[in-house]
Amino acid sequence: MATPILQISGLTMDFGGIRALNRLDLDVHAGEIVALIGPNGAGKTTFFNCLTGIYTPTAGEILLTPPGSARSVSLKGLKPNQVTEKGLARTFQNIRLFSQMTVLENVMIGRHCRTKAFILGAVFRNAATRREEREIVEMSYAILDKVGLAHLANEFARNLPYGAQRRLEIARALATEPFLLLLDEPAAGMNPQETQDLDRLIKEISTDGHSILLIEHDMKLVMSLSDRIFVMDYGKKIAQGKPAEIRSNPAVIKAYLGEDVDA
Repeated sequence: MATPILQISGLTMDFGGIRALNRLDLDVHAGEIVALIGPNGAGKTTFFNCLTGIYTPTAGEILLTPPGSARSVSLKGLKPNQVTEKGLARTFQNIRLFSQMTVLENVMIGRHCRTKAFILGAVFRNAATRREEREIVEMSYAILDKVGLAHLANEFARNLPYGAQRRLEIARALATEPFLLLLDEPAAGMNPQETQDLDRLIKEISTDGHSILLIEHDMKLVMSLSDRIFVMDYGKKIAQGKPAEIRSNPAVIKAYLGEDVDA
């Protein structure tokens, strides 16, 4: 089997005397959509924060391997911007847009880690800098078109409906050119139509060649999207498998999915 693009081994995170993550193992392969589920307080967002450099894990290893590469890089101890540069981007459970900026400007900011112009280029506006700025605008419009927001490019982010703000966060993450996209409860607060649109968008993003790791409480969405599912409780992994396996796991059904799942 090919090397996973993300390999988590023995990941542990302590906050004083509280162990939020307890020797967690998880992997994601190229082209996969993998879901991480569990009750509130299970440690899912803490796990994402360890992956993206917000927290430095107490122990364990986080290895990222770009598709087609034989060389892995450890993300442990890297800062969030360094993690993004390696090809991993995320959205947040609580929307974190720049509300006073336009929709287009929010996506353009996501391009910052891929730009080459420095202070002198910004001051003297040489040909290379102007060309790069045009490319940033064009790529940002293309991403907005993909997520269905191109017609709102000049609207302030704060004026968007809730579901559109969620899609804008995904667009900004895509602007960093990740090969692995982390989505933290992307369907939270969405109505059924918005969730259906999100399902379609995530599948399109996956078809475009992105691998996806998502945290989500909407089990219908999880079962529809996921190639594999990992289940957490109290910082530990208690189950993993394909959706049908998780659906039929008695402990998981009882603890997380209810007695009956309408998939």
